[in-house]
Amino acid sequence: MAIRPFAIGEKLAAALSTECIRPAQVSDGVAGIQPQLLVEPADEQQLAEVLRLANDANLVVIPRGGGTKLDWGNPPRRADLLLSTRSLNKIIEHVWADLTVSVEGGCTVTALQAALAQHGQRLAIDPLWPEHATVGGMLATNDSGSLRLRVGALRDLIIGVTVALPDGTLASSGGKVVKNVAGYDLPKLMTGAFGTLGVITRAVFRLHPLPRLTRTLTSVASSFKDAQVLLLRIQDSQLAYSALQMRLIADAPQPQIDVLFDGTEGGIAAQVAAFRAIVSPAPVAEADGHVWNARQELYSAARCDTDTSAVAKLSTLPCNIEDVAVTLCAKATSRLRYSLVVQANGIGHVLLRGEPAGLAAFLSSFRAGLERNGGSLVIHQQPDSAQHLDTWGSSCDAVPLMHALKSQFDPRNTLNPGRFVGSI
Repeated sequence: MAIRPFAIGEKLAAALSTECIRPAQVSDGVAGIQPQLLVEPADEQQLAEVLRLANDANLVVIPRGGGTKLDWGNPPRRADLLLSTRSLNKIIEHVWADLTVSVEGGCTVTALQAALAQHGQRLAIDPLWPEHATVGGMLATNDSGSLRLRVGALRDLIIGVTVALPDGTLASSGGKVVKNVAGYDLPKLMTGAFGTLGVITRAVFRLHPLPRLTRTLTSVASSFKDAQVLLLRIQDSQLAYSALQMRLIADAPQPQIDVLFDGTEGGIAAQVAAFRAIVSPAPVAEADGHVWNARQELYSAARCDTDTSAVAKLSTLPCNIEDVAVTLCAKATSRLRYSLVVQANGIGHVLLRGEPAGLAAFLSSFRAGLERNGGSLVIHQQPDSAQHLDTWGSSCDAVPLMHALKSQFDPRNTLNPGRFVGSI
């Protein structure tokens, strides 16, 4: 029989100071499951010891950074301890000459970027809610943003990691230089694993210089087909853009295409002239950089209306973006409305609003259509009153391998059980 959290209270108190432990509150619930204790270790050694104690006692641990994406994934099977990383918030080493940084997992993305900017550098990602999202949480959910189109995803930027495993081991892999390849698999493995294998206590990233100037342009396409043609034409060109997306709002009659350029004044001017020529005769206008927050606005809007909203991340082939838009438009009625933001690489985010039962039915059919064409739909929020669909959809061929990795790293199912693909 599992030992309940308060039964190991004395052991936790011996490992941590009393202010690091408190009863969990209603606001600490995870997808409707209520933990009993919240534990906030002061350093990675304490965090590893908490994991060891919980693992030995057969308790379930839910890691939490800033809590911005704690509602993503399937509900956990159980939740005993909520393990906060917010005290692990230091920037350990910024080797600006080598364009690398080592940072603790509980540091917020905004705090990290502010420190890097003092040396004219940045971590080239734009995740959701960066002022609250932590480095560890961002890695666990693999939340890269629109800049991945040019510099790559998080798996391309992380070069080292330290992870607290359920048995209390602190395991490190990778290094502090960009060309280091030893142990590179562990950083990649932990990125996007939803905290099911270990808790990220620190990470090492390769960096990029801050751009001197940035400029955003928006072009309006006359139809979904024209938008698809423009996106592919831009991708086939020699343009050196940093981000490229299509926005589709139900109330707006035409899709909008946004492109981001950065660099020197002369270089950007040449890129803008080339862009205008490529999309001609479509109109082009200067745009505020705020358009790159469109993805976050979808998620924020859904959280303000949990009873009649759903939001999901989709993936499709770049040549199938038109089909996705056509499908959404065909289903749009006064009772089912949508908004879509999709990057040129086929990764998009869709907000749906309508009657809960209708949303569930549409999400199911929409997912089936995407999967038939090699895509996917990951549901991040759906109405509480609707019959809930699995967050991840059809299991992929890699699920048996994922289960084997879970058994190797976390044989007692201590971390986030049931939350990931295939109910891992």
